Amino acid sequence: MNNNDKELIKRRLGDYLRNKGINTRKHFKCLNPLHNDKHPSMSYFETKNGVKCFSCGAWYDIFDLIGIDYGLTEYRDIFNKAEEMYGFGKPRTAKKDFSLKGEVKDFELYFKECHNRVGQTDYPKKRGLSEFVISEFNLGYDPDFRGMSRGAFIIPTGKGSFVARNVDPNADDKNRYRKTGNSLLFNGDALRTAQIPIFVVEGEIDALSIMTAGGVAIGLGSVANVDLFLREIEKHKPKVPIILSLDNDESGEVAQNRLVNALEGSGIVFYRFDICNPYKDANEALLCQESVFRDMLKKALNVSGEEYRKNNSTLAYIKGFIDRIQDSVQKPYISTGFAKLDEILDGGLFEGLYIIGAISSLGKTTFVSQISDQIAQTRTDILYFSLEMSRNELIAKSVSRQTAYISTMERGNTKLAKTMRGITTGKRYLQYSHDELSLIRNAEREYSKYAEYIYIIEGIGEVGVFQIREAVKQHIKCTGCTPVIVIDYLQILSPSSFRLTDKQNTDKAVLELKRISRDFKIPIIAVSSFNRANYSSQVTMESFKESGAIEYSSDVLIGLQFRDVGSDNFNVNTAKSVNPRSVSAVVLKNRNGAAGCSIPYSYYPLFNLFLEN
Repeated sequence: MNNNDKELIKRRLGDYLRNKGINTRKHFKCLNPLHNDKHPSMSYFETKNGVKCFSCGAWYDIFDLIGIDYGLTEYRDIFNKAEEMYGFGKPRTAKKDFSLKGEVKDFELYFKECHNRVGQTDYPKKRGLSEFVISEFNLGYDPDFRGMSRGAFIIPTGKGSFVARNVDPNADDKNRYRKTGNSLLFNGDALRTAQIPIFVVEGEIDALSIMTAGGVAIGLGSVANVDLFLREIEKHKPKVPIILSLDNDESGEVAQNRLVNALEGSGIVFYRFDICNPYKDANEALLCQESVFRDMLKKALNVSGEEYRKNNSTLAYIKGFIDRIQDSVQKPYISTGFAKLDEILDGGLFEGLYIIGAISSLGKTTFVSQISDQIAQTRTDILYFSLEMSRNELIAKSVSRQTAYISTMERGNTKLAKTMRGITTGKRYLQYSHDELSLIRNAEREYSKYAEYIYIIEGIGEVGVFQIREAVKQHIKCTGCTPVIVIDYLQILSPSSFRLTDKQNTDKAVLELKRISRDFKIPIIAVSSFNRANYSSQVTMESFKESGAIEYSSDVLIGLQFRDVGSDNFNVNTAKSVNPRSVSAVVLKNRNGAAGCSIPYSYYPLFNLFLEN
């Protein structure tokens, strides 16, 4: 997709929103899936082709919303979906016998040309179609369409397909209606994007008639496309009710019965409603009695509202809520291994996004790797994404920490404990005493007891949120166990797009990590760096690099700092030279518990060990 195409698609944002049932002239509820917007806080800015929430600060263009609505995280997938929706992308070639006069090599260009000529025919007016639907669905007119002496009304159904309807009311049946390209549902994307009930009708004109009256509709194109619709609805189960309203004739009744039989027991909320009675179809009803037709549409939506409430209100989820509480008896919260931290976190780690930050060299990686080890000791799996340190370095940290534990328990000091270099440099082993060698072997044995629950995934510049999601799915599939995720660290995750700023990429990464946590019901711990301006000042939410999404989307936000930071005589280099270092973990945000608390630690950097005071 070139930049010109992107700009053209961005300008379709208003139409995209209106197809979701959103009134773009008023404030509407925020489209950020992580923002529980109790009061409409988002507005549409036509001149900037974007929407902004004045509460959470979210700013989205049409590509962002397509990503959210279709669950896409990679920009190439989002662009491909946008191309499919709006008819952009690689040129398609239509054969000469596909009903076009001559050879059309680019449907995108063809659709644009036809849309620019739509004012040359009164066909849309005769069909009662509004300017909104003409613009929204890029409807057009081809005066030279083969076999149609007065031309054809063009209805795009995909980037490589369309329907041509003869504008001559006296045309014979053979030349009245023709299709080009693959058979597709008209406005099938409503299954994913619609936020109000969706009418299912036979023809494209019928669907356009319902949308002219203010509804959302899908056109099968033909009763022969019932199976196509069922396949699509299986792939994209809608979150809103389906209203079946096919033509009032024998074939429409047969097709509607097939849909009812297939949808019963599917979990999809649906019902039949004859919106066009006593007329044959929706377009005839619109043309003959528009006010009655609009009233029938409102009545259908009200009935669907009752069905929707019954199946989708919180009442419908109470049983699942109670079942989940029962399940939690078997799968309680997960202890971090730090008693005071667990107490503040109301027992330990729950489903959610935990972000831990600190200045350089204060022990962020050591702190989360120690928590990982302590969790693994409870036989809980850890997926550790190490984006900076190697697997061997992390193993050396853990073995070094074990030497300090054992030495302290047996001798009351750390004199025999070994550093990472002391563990990994083979030449030094020749100089070690019997007690030192024995201590290292014991530390390796202790680490081996829980190492089978730790999975370290290395990746410098090549691991992004998509790879993390896939790794979690694969781990659960292979082991049957849901892991705790650790990401070290956030700012060096592979960017979603190199065209975005660091802040935008970090925002997207944080939002996707939150989704992963919610989708798999697991805790995620992510390490974050600090702004350099905060190296000698007390930790705050503003300390976190690219802090917008971090501050808003995290469930728990913890900052590590030197205990005396911010005092008049504080010097960061002096504080680093002390052994052990006096460090505090400050809980800046705790969505479901106490915040503002500070936990004191003694940090032994040589031996990669934190001890609560």
